[in-house]
Amino acid sequence: MNGRNRRMMMMELNVFLLLVLSVVPAWSQAVLDVCATCHPNATCEDKPDGSGKVCNCNYGFVGNGRTHCQDKDECQIGASKICGQHTTCHNTYGSYYCTCLSGYRPSNNMAVFIPNDGTHCRDIDECKITGQCGEGGQCRNLEGSFDCSCQIGYRVHNGAEPFRPQRGGAACKVVDCGPPVLVEDSVLLSITFTTYGGVARFGCEEGFVWRRGDNSSVCGADGSWSESSLVCEAKCGPVPFLAHSEVVWHNRSVVIHRCVAGYHSWRGANASVCSGSGLWLRATLNCIEIKPPVNQLTLYNGNCLKWKAEKFEEDTELYKVVYLGSRDYQRSFLDKGRRQLSSKGDRLIICLRLLPLTNYSISITAVAARFTATITANTSLTVPPAPVVHYTELETPVPTLRLKRSPNTLDPISFYQIFVLPVEELVVFDCSSPASLDPSSRAESPAEYLTAQLGVQSLGAEVNFTVGDGVLYGGFYNAPLQSGNTYFIVLRVVSRWKTMSRSCCVLWAKVAGTSYILRVSSLCAAASIAAVAMVLLAAYRLSWCVNRTQPFSGPLASVHSDKYNDSKLYIL
Repeated sequence: MNGRNRRMMMMELNVFLLLVLSVVPAWSQAVLDVCATCHPNATCEDKPDGSGKVCNCNYGFVGNGRTHCQDKDECQIGASKICGQHTTCHNTYGSYYCTCLSGYRPSNNMAVFIPNDGTHCRDIDECKITGQCGEGGQCRNLEGSFDCSCQIGYRVHNGAEPFRPQRGGAACKVVDCGPPVLVEDSVLLSITFTTYGGVARFGCEEGFVWRRGDNSSVCGADGSWSESSLVCEAKCGPVPFLAHSEVVWHNRSVVIHRCVAGYHSWRGANASVCSGSGLWLRATLNCIEIKPPVNQLTLYNGNCLKWKAEKFEEDTELYKVVYLGSRDYQRSFLDKGRRQLSSKGDRLIICLRLLPLTNYSISITAVAARFTATITANTSLTVPPAPVVHYTELETPVPTLRLKRSPNTLDPISFYQIFVLPVEELVVFDCSSPASLDPSSRAESPAEYLTAQLGVQSLGAEVNFTVGDGVLYGGFYNAPLQSGNTYFIVLRVVSRWKTMSRSCCVLWAKVAGTSYILRVSSLCAAASIAAVAMVLLAAYRLSWCVNRTQPFSGPLASVHSDKYNDSKLYIL
């Protein structure tokens, strides 16, 4: 088939399709009836533009109108929005209705309503119903509810005010004061009734006379009798009064006293007797305040317990003290000890061996009184003890010095500092604030410097330290000593905890940094000395060494740095 024939066939096919499409709408309109396809819960209506019919779901239903129209739950938007305040919404198939909450009723007085006519729920005044709160009760209306309280002369039972009689069986009952309370030295003469407003009358017992006051008592709304002011006195007059005591028994002529709570008797008779002359022979009872056997317990000077002993003067008491110490920064640490003291005194002191920077719990027990008092204490940082060193004088540019640390000084010491001071006519070293630690003081003492800082964690009980070995110690350069110069070596011990710091200084050594050439010359000269001279020299050197290796015992060997002592070291 050539191209021309193919084009002719395509044109004929297009004309046929146009004819078919023009016929189909008219045919489908005649065949399809839209209203016949509507859902049972839908209505067939004209389209707004007049183009035909459409199926719309009825009121209360939602869907496409043809295949489905399902119930619309109007209550989903909330009862207060669709029904109003104080309501409950109830959905139905295709609709809904409203009811009022308990304590409310519809304004149209119907059980159910739809608020399209303005119907709403309003409060029910339950207090208009007589007897709502029962006998002796008074009603109070609330929004959507009510509550009850008791009238004067009544008291609520099985509950508390305000109450609802339907809940828990609460109700008001008449107040009953019970039997009246007799006043001292009186008898009951008459009583009207024991409920609210009842009156009781009293008279004096035999052997006593009515001196003053009202002899009546009234039952109050709180269920108790008012206090009668009746005063009955024995024929000898009023019962004798003893300080800090009360009467436990008496008749017409004898009164027995005892100390009130918080006091105990301290010698004396406890009976007062009415004599034939009409005068009381007063009791001699003495009541003194009961105080703890260990009273006013305090810790002073950071190490001593002080307290006041409350006991009979002639008694000897044994006190046992137990203390237990721990440290937050040293979990394995434990310090415990015991002391005891036997004494008749009333102002007592006992001193303990408490360690610094330790949390202590201290208990003291008075053995005879079977009483224990406890106190806690946190000891502060103390001045560290001076280290055990031997002052020595050496002639070497790299002297090695020795330090022996006592085990009981390991805890409070934080680190050691070694200072090098050039020898001058007068050397002044401030132990509390060395010039080498203060940059502003460099100009005043340029030659003094801190050559090493040694932390205690890395040290043993015995330490050998070489001055001038050119190594960093704790961030400080241990600079070599200059040949030909002479230096003092000062050892500073520092204890530090949080913001507190204490220090102690000792003069460790005097070092003459002799030059290498001079030392070689001296050795060569010494080698030529005769054997006799060598023997004499050896004897002399042994005596010098023994002298110099003794601990430096001068007044300037050790200076403690605290606010009470001068912290400056003067070396001549």
